Amino acid sequence: MRIIGGRWRGSKLPVADLPGLRPSADRVRETLFNWLQPMLHGANVLDAFAGSGALGLEAASRGAARVVLAESHPTLAAGLREQAQRLARGEDANGVEVVQEDVLRWLTRPPAASFDLVFLDPPFAAGLWERAVAALEPWLAMDAWLYVESPRGQVPALGENWLAHREGHTRDVRFALYRRHAVTLSPASVDQDHARA
Repeated sequence: MRIIGGRWRGSKLPVADLPGLRPSADRVRETLFNWLQPMLHGANVLDAFAGSGALGLEAASRGAARVVLAESHPTLAAGLREQAQRLARGEDANGVEVVQEDVLRWLTRPPAASFDLVFLDPPFAAGLWERAVAALEPWLAMDAWLYVESPRGQVPALGENWLAHREGHTRDVRFALYRRHAVTLSPASVDQDHARA
């Protein structure tokens, strides 16, 4: 795999031969980052279930201010640290952080900062989309973006806080970008609630 754009364009990313590891295809990443380009510069990004790190490192290459790569597998996490250091080549690499921990457990901690964009591409067999989105809530900026990959034909139930922005598919994968939507009560709803109290 290669990074498609930005300061690290063309850099190779090794992919470990591990069960369940399924890096986002080049075509999918190219489409996704075309969608994201207007909002990516200076963003705080979380690549949950990072795996090869292709999404998070692409975001860092294209101008994200901070990228957290969260990966529980020790071999993959070590590889992510190595790739981040190699790509930086003497630059300030503080913008990329690798967290070796179960993502859902890590998200139970009090958030240190809010994320503007989250890549959510867990192992398909684990079915973790809904649990991960619920755990992410305290960590998100009010107008955060969420990218989700799932098996083609399967649309995770993310809840009413998320509005679908763009989506596409390959033969096997559905990929979609969502925008966070804070649900607010209308004045009429508030009046009705007060009347019931």
